Amino acid sequence: MNTADLGLPVAVPSTALFTDQYELTMLQAALRSGTADRHSVFEVFTRRLPEGRRYGVVGGTGRVLDAVENFRFDETILGFLRERGILDEPTSDWLADFRFRGDIWGYPEGEVYFPGSPVMRVEGTFAEAVLLETVILSILNHDSAVAAAASRMSVAAGDRPLMEMGARRTHELAAVAAARAAYVGGFHTTSDLAAGFRYHIPTVGTSAHAFTLLHDTERDAFTAQVDTLGSGTTLLVDTFDVAEAVRTAVEVAGPGLGAVRIDSGDLLLIAHRVRQQLDELGATGTRIVVTSDLDEYAIASLAAAPVDAYGVGTQLVTGSGHPTCSMVYKLVARADGDAPGTPLRPVAKRSMGAKTSLGGRKWAARRLDADGIAEAEVIGTGPVPAELADRQLLVPLVSGGTVVAREPLDAARERHIAARDQLPLSATQLSRGEAVLPTEYV
Repeated sequence: MNTADLGLPVAVPSTALFTDQYELTMLQAALRSGTADRHSVFEVFTRRLPEGRRYGVVGGTGRVLDAVENFRFDETILGFLRERGILDEPTSDWLADFRFRGDIWGYPEGEVYFPGSPVMRVEGTFAEAVLLETVILSILNHDSAVAAAASRMSVAAGDRPLMEMGARRTHELAAVAAARAAYVGGFHTTSDLAAGFRYHIPTVGTSAHAFTLLHDTERDAFTAQVDTLGSGTTLLVDTFDVAEAVRTAVEVAGPGLGAVRIDSGDLLLIAHRVRQQLDELGATGTRIVVTSDLDEYAIASLAAAPVDAYGVGTQLVTGSGHPTCSMVYKLVARADGDAPGTPLRPVAKRSMGAKTSLGGRKWAARRLDADGIAEAEVIGTGPVPAELADRQLLVPLVSGGTVVAREPLDAARERHIAARDQLPLSATQLSRGEAVLPTEYV
């Protein structure tokens, strides 16, 4: 099975320059000091959830695996680095043959996480593991933020479908990643064709106000669209007068009109009026789609409205106010020497303030109560308690440099729904609060 069968990119260019310069200067200094080959363990975690959030969602794992596989330094890249004086010749020679040959473990994509959760663990020599810091954080921080926002919107929407429509509100490459993360978090479709092509996400789209304004009359625009796309299309009815547009839409498409879209105004009031009008015109099966700067709170406020689907853009691709998860990538253990089998010892930052961390290679498990509902995120560095052995969260992602965890995107999506359903009911409250599970260290 190739990557296209899994909805993954067919080809990805080198990701070696998706990094900060200090990764390479650290590498160069470690090579010179003789410490570059020390076995090291890095972990990705966040010290806190974004303010008011009750759980996080792991997004972007599949993209991390692609990035690690394609982290290669070809001659063009090395030439650029040498020209800038960033590398000396020994470091350039070392990078020419670079392949990540270590191991990566992590929470599987779609899983939920909490403060301190070791969502990803990277093991290998210091040299090879430190190089991956920036690209891993870049992907996980962005995609997890979008996936978390998508999850909250999915909870607010209930059984009503969600359409991702944020491509025009962010960077063109971020838009593709956001559509992917939104799908993991519970969205059903995307308007972004690049995301549909790359990740096999279902795509949607019909027309904008410009199409209506192009024509001499609204009726002409509706007629052209129905003639082209059929009566099952979605007609945009808020360019001029909504009531008149709905009447014209049903006259043009007939009572079998697929849907109407409302993109402005008091959506709650307009949706009720449009539903009543559609029913009076005999279009009882015509759906109502609403857009217009929605977030999870706006979606929740429409729960009692006769709305059939939501389209979300800006708030989704920007993490609904939290565009990053503040994940960090920290060295937590390293060997004292280069010899194979040298024992690891815990290391950790001990500065003043809130930026301290806990040393040691960690495991994580989720303890359940008698009803099968999660009650704590348990993290430790010693033996795993017997009662938590089958509740461990980290799974192998890369083994000896080889990716071992390819999966269809739908698997991550389904995993998230299952993980969220296992949380206490308060996890789905949109009101601000603390993490729904405590983090316990043993």
